[in-house]
Amino acid sequence: MTATVASSGWHKGRVKSVPSGDTLVIMAAQKPDLSPPPEKTITLSYIIAPKLARRGGIDEPFAWDSREYLRKLCMGKEVCIRADYIVSSIGREFCSVFLQDKNVASMIIAEGWAKVREQGQQKGEASSFLADYLRFEEQAKQQGLGRWSKVPGASEASIRKLPPSAIGDPSNFDAMGLLAANKGRPMQSIVEQVRDGSTVRVYLLPEFQFVQVFVAGIQAPSMGRRPAADSVFEPETSSDEPNGEVSAKSHVPLTSAQRVAASSASSTEIAPDAFGKEAKHFTETRVLNRDVRIVLEGVDKYNNLIGSVYYPDGDSAKDLALELVQNGLAKFVEWSANMMEEDAKRRLKSAELQAKKERLRIWTNYVPPATNSKAIHDQKFTGKVVEVVSGDCIIVADDAAPYGSPLAERRVNLSSIRCPRMGNPRRDEKPAPYAREAKEFLRSRLIGRQVNVSMEYSRKFSMADGVVATAGAADSRMMDFGSVFLLSPSNVEGDGVSSAGSQQAGVNVAELLVARGFGTVVKHRDFEERSNHYDALLAAESRAIAGKKGIHSSKDPPVMHITDLVTASAKKAKDFLPFLQRSRRLPATVEYVLSGHRFKLLISKETCSIAFSFSGVRCPGRDELYSDEAIALMRRKILQRDVEIEVETVDRTGTFLGSLWESKTNMAAVLLEAGLAKLQTSFGADRIADAHLLAKAEQSAKQQKLKIWENYVEGQEIANGSGTENSRQKEVLKVVVTEVLDGGRFYIQQIGEQKIASIQQQLASLNLQETPLIGAFNPRKGDIVLAQFSADNSWNRAMIVNSRRGTVQSLKDEFEVFYIDYGNQELVPYDRLRPLDPSVSSVPGLAQLCSLAYIKVPSLEGDFGQEAAEFLSEHTLNSSRELRIMIEEKDTSGGKVKGQGTGTVLIVTLVDVEAGTSINAAMLKEGFARLERKKRWDSRERQSALDNLEEFQEEAKSKRLNMWQYGDIESDDEESTKPVKAGGRR
Repeated sequence: MTATVASSGWHKGRVKSVPSGDTLVIMAAQKPDLSPPPEKTITLSYIIAPKLARRGGIDEPFAWDSREYLRKLCMGKEVCIRADYIVSSIGREFCSVFLQDKNVASMIIAEGWAKVREQGQQKGEASSFLADYLRFEEQAKQQGLGRWSKVPGASEASIRKLPPSAIGDPSNFDAMGLLAANKGRPMQSIVEQVRDGSTVRVYLLPEFQFVQVFVAGIQAPSMGRRPAADSVFEPETSSDEPNGEVSAKSHVPLTSAQRVAASSASSTEIAPDAFGKEAKHFTETRVLNRDVRIVLEGVDKYNNLIGSVYYPDGDSAKDLALELVQNGLAKFVEWSANMMEEDAKRRLKSAELQAKKERLRIWTNYVPPATNSKAIHDQKFTGKVVEVVSGDCIIVADDAAPYGSPLAERRVNLSSIRCPRMGNPRRDEKPAPYAREAKEFLRSRLIGRQVNVSMEYSRKFSMADGVVATAGAADSRMMDFGSVFLLSPSNVEGDGVSSAGSQQAGVNVAELLVARGFGTVVKHRDFEERSNHYDALLAAESRAIAGKKGIHSSKDPPVMHITDLVTASAKKAKDFLPFLQRSRRLPATVEYVLSGHRFKLLISKETCSIAFSFSGVRCPGRDELYSDEAIALMRRKILQRDVEIEVETVDRTGTFLGSLWESKTNMAAVLLEAGLAKLQTSFGADRIADAHLLAKAEQSAKQQKLKIWENYVEGQEIANGSGTENSRQKEVLKVVVTEVLDGGRFYIQQIGEQKIASIQQQLASLNLQETPLIGAFNPRKGDIVLAQFSADNSWNRAMIVNSRRGTVQSLKDEFEVFYIDYGNQELVPYDRLRPLDPSVSSVPGLAQLCSLAYIKVPSLEGDFGQEAAEFLSEHTLNSSRELRIMIEEKDTSGGKVKGQGTGTVLIVTLVDVEAGTSINAAMLKEGFARLERKKRWDSRERQSALDNLEEFQEEAKSKRLNMWQYGDIESDDEESTKPVKAGGRR
């Protein structure tokens, strides 16, 4: 049972409990797996302590004081014991016990809490300690210590006045009355028994009310039930007979607790639950026979007390319920946890979740439920907030991503909170109460401010009303969630939110919203990913509910009526014009950036929303070059910012025209200076505010040849509004050829395209070592995946062009893929494919299909088709020369990209910059192509281009090069007349 100290028979053990003033329960050393170690009950040799009361009886004088002295002296401490003798008739072992180097019996006798029992003749020689015991007893008598007190009435005063026991007889106990008198107040108690890990029986001091308390918020495994025949309790006996000898009549009655246990025993044995013994032992080693504080939380329908138990641990106190749950020895119980404070309840719930994740003890075989959320690890970034979509969703410009990149602006949904929905105007859905207030609360604090973002999890949602999607749902999308921290919280003073985590992290924006009552905390299921600051969010929600803030208020929500002139008729917009011109400058907020020069503004003063456009300034239209850059610039500069406007007039579509300033800066001038807009003054510059500044900004961009002025030549510009078809400015791009299909078709990538570097950076960060499990990843036709290119083993984005029917059966199953960033196409085995994150796959392919303009090249199967393709490859793929394309027109008849050779085709002139000639002309000159025929309806621009190229074709004809070696070639597959439109004749 215990470790042997020496061959003399001394053993070591630890005091588990103190049943009386002369009895100890000793246990062996604690096992690592928390299972109960061996234990035994011993009685101190040669002493007799006063007996404690049994059910319906009273204490002997000084019995409680005697027990308390021994309890405080030895409880939980390591002792050395030696068996002196055993009285088999009562099954009791009598021992000498030493605490460190002191004899425990000597200390008890010296303090007067027990009397000496002399050894009987039949036991042989007297103990070597007996003489000391008698001497200490005599001294205690002379000094009047303990039970030998000479104070009048001391003996009667030491007897406890015990109220009727509450255990087993509810009629003796008013549980609701006790709760009402002591709700939430710590009550000093001593634990007398531990029924199971979460049920204790205690004396409530100082009245010595003996009650049973169920630990609030948890339930430990059951200890089962023993048959009645085995329900024998060892009584706490002491005998006045020498050496502890007793007669058959000396068996004393059971205690009240023992009687209850015996009366409730059944003839049917039920084995303890798994880890039931470990949970009980865990509780016993911490609270049994110890001073504890019990906070009553409630009473159940059976009149049972529900309470929290706190036991001392050094200078602090520990929560028994929390310790049991953290060690996987109890589970969280909602019904009793609801009686507790929210903070305590949250701690228990979090502890249980952690124990489940670690699969501790009772959770060893726990299988987590399926979830639609997936953790995001080690993804943090810093950026500036450019848009507040709603109260719980913002868009942050990532400082690490290049400007203009599709990954530069990242949508972040705030983790674990939900704010009122903004509604959908297209569906006539109005904003929910406090939705505008929540969005405005964020806008006023975050727009343009630097924030730290820590991405935490992604979750699949249905497109319909944000309902959580089931696995594999086709109409679902992934949403990324994270915590956002405001770096310089100067604007949030008084919000009652402390800095989360380190001082560097800043103020948690989600906590700020919830504390103001503009959002609620999502109640996550077990094993569902959540905010790393979930407890702080719940605490903030509790404060908001207590303070009746925002959506928790009983008051009617504020109502704001906004007249939307964007969707109204042009006549209604004109009727509003005088109101907007009353003040020269009006404060407004930019709600949306519709294009580089057109916006939706909210004018709170006039309670209306308007469409607003710069006077005399125009950016490239949708799908035109630099259109996206102009929009991106305005989003960064003015979206959701407070601005000032000056309205000049309203056009026929109901759009108001004027000037706009942000922080006293004319934003039209910013666009012009960046080369992203043109100044149009055909209707008069005198009507435009700061017209001279706008003209100066445009001239600066022209001189630097920025953006739309890249090909600008002084003196050759066309007056605003007077351009003709012949003067149409063609788009010129610096490119690299990535794949040649034949002599006339090829794929290009634009040099300097910011998307390329961004995508390459993301692909480089992926871990692609592990081969996917068969069945876990089933590519389908049209899916965008990662494929390993056979030529150089690099991983690239690819579209599945053809795949096998059904599920994947082998790692060698082949898929035909088209590399959307390069234009190559090949067969790839399954083990060289990987799934791709939607944030990367959603970016359009970077490879653009092109065809040489004005010429016809033989197909690969035709005469000289192979040679033509080799010539084109030699001058593009295998050359380091600088290449540019001039886009003559676009052919969109190919529809969407479905593989190699499909999709929109750019009809281009491919120019070798160093040689100063076009590849189109070189193909004609070498006899690998022929000119397209002129048609009567051709534009002058096309006719001029064909005339310029004709000399190169004539040179090849004269030299009989390649396709011209047998003379002139006539083509009969071209139409020579323009088709007549139906109904077009007179």
